[in-house]
This record gives sequence, C-alpha cells and structure tokens, in this order.
Amino acid sequence: MGRISKKRKEALAKIDSERAYSIADACNLVKEVSTTKFDASVDVCIRLGVDPRKANQMVRGTVALPHGTGKDMKVLVLCTPDKEEEAKAAGADYVGLDDYIAKIKGGWTDIDVIITMPAVMGKVGALGRVLGPRGLMPNPKTGTVTMDIGKAVTEVKAGKIDFKVDKYGIIHAMVAKASFDGDKIKDNVDELLQTIVKLKPSSAKGVYIKSLYLSSTMSPSILVDTKSVIA
Repeated sequence: MGRISKKRKEALAKIDSERAYSIADACNLVKEVSTTKFDASVDVCIRLGVDPRKANQMVRGTVALPHGTGKDMKVLVLCTPDKEEEAKAAGADYVGLDDYIAKIKGGWTDIDVIITMPAVMGKVGALGRVLGPRGLMPNPKTGTVTMDIGKAVTEVKAGKIDFKVDKYGIIHAMVAKASFDGDKIKDNVDELLQTIVKLKPSSAKGVYIKSLYLSSTMSPSILVDTKSVIA
C-alpha cells in the first residue's frame, strides 16, 4: 500500500463510517470529499434483495435523470442510409453501418451508447463478444433498438441512462458530476431510486433496497440511510 495522500486523509476524516447519512447530507458530503483535480463523476451503488440468476428477478430499465449526468455521452448510431440524416440531426456523434461494424470488430469501443434499428440487429448481434462485456449491446428494453432513432439519440444526450443488476444483485450507475449542486445530485438519485422501486419483481421477498452508497471518482463511499430516500 502506498502512502495515503493528505487530501484523501482529509476526505476520510469527514466521513463517519459508522453512520448512515440522509440522502440530502450524503449528496452534499460527496461534493466535499471529491478531491480530484477534474470534475469527478458521482456514482451510486445499490444492493437489491433479488436473485438475478432467476429470470423473473432481473431488474433492468432506463431513467431520464432530471439534470442529466453532466457527461457528454458519445453516441454511435448503426442504421440504414435512410435513417442517417435523422440520427445526425438529433446529435449522434458517429453514424453509419458496415464501416463502424468493422471498426468495432477491430476493437474500437470509444463510445458510451450504441443505438440501432431492428432491421440491422442481425449484423449488430455478431458484435456481442466485443459489446456484451462493455455493456454496449443495444437492447429493445432500454430503447436502443428502435425505429425512432432521432428520439432515442435526443433522450440519451439529455441524460437518459440504462441500468441493470449485476450477478451479485448490485446496480452501479453514474448519476451526476461533483460540480452539481447537492440538490441536483439528490434529484437525480431520487429519480433513479423511484424507477428501481417501480421495477421491483413480485417474486422478490424481504427487503428490496438493502443498501445504498454514494461516492465520487476515487473518493471513499458514503452509506446512505435508505429510509431517508424511500418513504
């Protein structure tokens, strides 16, 4: 272990590891303990009382964050030529088909979201080995396989994110930047949690939201009192 930096020591000292903070306090504290020179991302880690190995307990969905993520999402649209203008007009960063499929096969994944249409899913599906592990595979459930390409691009650019539980029953999501006001971070976290609560599988028993942590890039995690979030 290397020496702990002075900044990180100060950040750790501000967090009481024995305490579960209210969501409002946690959103303000996460700004205080963000010590990076750049505008750090604010992330949530939510442990759910589900067994994701059971198909009927898989929790996944999308949410439009009221204040966006603060990150400029790089969007690739894989579409037929008749849809290219629509994609470009909506603000897609990259638009095409076969040339980009070849680039991805070659290992290029410098994008945040891929949006495509049903007619070309056969070609896109062949990229599963590259896109799957990176969470980039388009999916009708998250609105990234659609005929309404322009709307899908606009929504992603405005702050729509998708999420799903991993094999441990945990959802990780970036919800803001550390430069956001505490109130705006809270609004975004609230919106995500309300969406997750609506998606509670009927087969999930016991406590649904088991724990919630807030952190920024390279900062310690802050435990949030789940009762302060969901009444």
